[in-house]
Amino acid sequence: MSTSSTAITDAPVLKKLSTLDRFLPVWIIAAMALGLLLGRLIPGLAEGLDAVKIGSVSLPIAIGLLVMMYPVLAKVRYNETGRVTGDRRLLVSSLVLNWVVGPALMFALAWLLLPDLPEYRTGLIIVGLARCIAMVLIWNDLACGDREAAAVLVAINSVFQVVAFGALGWFYLQVLPGWLGLSTTSAGFSVGAIVISVLVFLGIPLLAGFLTRTLGERRLGRERYESRVLPRIGPWALYGLLFTIVVLFALQGDQITSRPWDVARIALPLLVYFAITFALGFVLGRALRLGYAKTTTLGFTAAGNNFELAIAVAIGTFGVTSGQALAGVVGPLIEVPVLVALVYVALWAGRRFFPGDPTATVPVGATADTTKGVRS
Repeated sequence: MSTSSTAITDAPVLKKLSTLDRFLPVWIIAAMALGLLLGRLIPGLAEGLDAVKIGSVSLPIAIGLLVMMYPVLAKVRYNETGRVTGDRRLLVSSLVLNWVVGPALMFALAWLLLPDLPEYRTGLIIVGLARCIAMVLIWNDLACGDREAAAVLVAINSVFQVVAFGALGWFYLQVLPGWLGLSTTSAGFSVGAIVISVLVFLGIPLLAGFLTRTLGERRLGRERYESRVLPRIGPWALYGLLFTIVVLFALQGDQITSRPWDVARIALPLLVYFAITFALGFVLGRALRLGYAKTTTLGFTAAGNNFELAIAVAIGTFGVTSGQALAGVVGPLIEVPVLVALVYVALWAGRRFFPGDPTATVPVGATADTTKGVRS
């Protein structure tokens, strides 16, 4: 083993991260605070940001999401996705966690912890139905998960999103409560809006990332592409993330800051939900001996949610000032810092529970440049 590769293996994981990555929680908290402050201090800012939309989502948020997603998808080694689709343990586990366990768990937590708040309860159930297609790629990458597996699972979730979202909404808001003798909620979901959301927030950056990777490798070769191109475009994923957070919280800053107790009530089931789903994914992945990288991907794809779709559906169905919309907005308010914390939990768990697995200490596809603070 060369000296450079030994340095990579032995160095503490967090020291391999760039300054931007290492202090990510600080930047995210600052972005949240800035967004809330701007939303409170600048009259008409929210209306201005929300004036132009793609589907039901504000154009600035859409731009931020596209910038955030593109670099991550440009890192994916698309010619290796075949090994992911051939791993039935991973695919079946992900489908069960995302489309059976996740929605059922959120339904149970919403009714147990918000029995007297039907609007917030409905909003949380909608969040539980909107499975991950966006930010999970960021968290998975920071935790050194399997990029190719994450891309495939996100694509599968996107297809299921279009097919299953409306049906599951009908089941969890009307059918299941009726069976249990609980109050029901009528809601109409626009399949068209869901399709647009998936095509815009996954399709466009996926195509751009695929073309960048394919053409870049063809011209430069894999080694030069990963050592020269990826370090240049990589930081833009976090720039896009921070910009999205600022805009999102600027849009909803007034609602969040004027109803702190309601936010706290909504936050509790979300905290429990994220912790349980991530833990289930991690435990299941380890039990199935998937290895650290795939286990981490399973955990994050189970815990992450498509908050932009949940907010768009809640606003489109119940109105921008509705309790359902507020519950949707509180989703990323809690999800972002919690999943950032889970990145560090995953890195710790990798060293603790996967001591012989090189991917538990070395980022997937990393090069010697990681010792200089550059993630490939």
